[in-house]
Amino acid sequence: MDSGAFTEILYHGGFRYPVEEYAIWINKFAKCGNLELAVSQDYMCEPAMLKITGLTVIDHQRLTIERYDRLLPLTTVCVMPVLQGYTPEEYAHHIEMYGDRLKLNMRVGVGSVCKRNSSPKEIVAVLDTIKRKRPDLKLHGFGLKTTSLENAYILSMLHSADSMAWSMAARRQGRNSNSGIEAAIFSKNIGIISGRKPHQLSLEVSNGQ
Repeated sequence: MDSGAFTEILYHGGFRYPVEEYAIWINKFAKCGNLELAVSQDYMCEPAMLKITGLTVIDHQRLTIERYDRLLPLTTVCVMPVLQGYTPEEYAHHIEMYGDRLKLNMRVGVGSVCKRNSSPKEIVAVLDTIKRKRPDLKLHGFGLKTTSLENAYILSMLHSADSMAWSMAARRQGRNSNSGIEAAIFSKNIGIISGRKPHQLSLEVSNGQ
C-alpha cells in the first residue's frame, strides 16, 4: 500500500492527514485482501520538493523517520521504511540516521528517483552507494520506467519496483489504464528487454499513488 507521499508533498506541501489516520486505512485494507506491506509516509528530497516545503534535505530525512517510527506501533502490517536524499552521500547518511531500525535483509524503499528516469546513471550511483553501505537490504525503486528498468545493473540491485508507465501508455493508446493485464504486459516486456524472466525481476507493478 502506497502512502501517496509524492502527490501529498507536490500538491499540498505536506501530508493532509496524520499518521494515525493513515494507520486506520492500512488496517482497513489489510482486512480486504492480501496486503503484504505499507509504505511509510516519506518526504521526497528533489530540489523542487524542498522548494515547496521550504525545508532542507536533513529536515525531510528526519520527518521521514519520525513518521515511520510513529506508524510502526499502530498496525500489524509490515511497514516499509524509505531512504531519502538526492546525492548518493545523502542516501548513505540517511542509512546512518535510521541506525538499527534497518534490520538485516529488510525491504527498504528508495525515494526521489522517479524524476531521474532519463538519467539512469544517476540512479545507478544512488543504488550503488546504498548497496555498498548495506548490501543486505532488499531495495524497492519507486516510479521507475522502462528507461531505467532496461538497465541490467539497476535491475541487479533491485528487489522490486513500481511504475505507472504501463497505465499512462494504455491511457494514451485508448486502452484500459487500470487493467491488471496491462500491468502484466509491462512486466513481461521489461523481462524481454533485460533478457530476464518476469519472475526473476521480482517486479511489482502498481496503479500508483
